[in-house]
Amino acid sequence: MSVINLNEARILITNDDGISAEGIKILRAIANEFSNDVWVVAPEHEKSGASHALSFQNELTLKKYEEKTFSVNGTPSDCVAIGISNVLKDKRPDLILSGINSGCNVGEDVTYSGTIAAAMEGLIRRIPSIAISQNYEAGS
Repeated sequence: MSVINLNEARILITNDDGISAEGIKILRAIANEFSNDVWVVAPEHEKSGASHALSFQNELTLKKYEEKTFSVNGTPSDCVAIGISNVLKDKRPDLILSGINSGCNVGEDVTYSGTIAAAMEGLIRRIPSIAISQNYEAGS
C-alpha cells in the first residue's frame, strides 16, 4: 500500500447516523482542511446497527443535496458501493472515512455497527478506510 498524499486525495465520507447527523458535518469540515476533493454519500436516514447489510430487495435511490453531497435510501455499505460505482465512477476515492459515529463502537458493538461496516466495505474494495466513533457523557 502506498502513502496517501492528502492534499491530492479524493476522500469519500459516509456514516450510519444519516446525512444530517452532526458527526458527518464535523468530519467533512476536518477532511476539507486537508483536501479539496471531499465527497459525502450517506444514508438518507439513520441506519445505526445496520451491520454490513446490503440492500437487494428494494430499489435504491440516490439524492443530490449539493455539489459533492448525496444520500442513499439504504445502508452505510450501500452508500460506499454506490459512492464508488456511481458517484465517483470517474475516479475512485483514495480514502474512505466513516463517522463520526454518535456513540462508541467497542466490544460486541463492532459486529453491528454500520459505521464500521462502511469502512469494511471500502477495505473489501481495496480502498484504505477508517471508522471513527465518539463516546460522550450525556450533558457534556
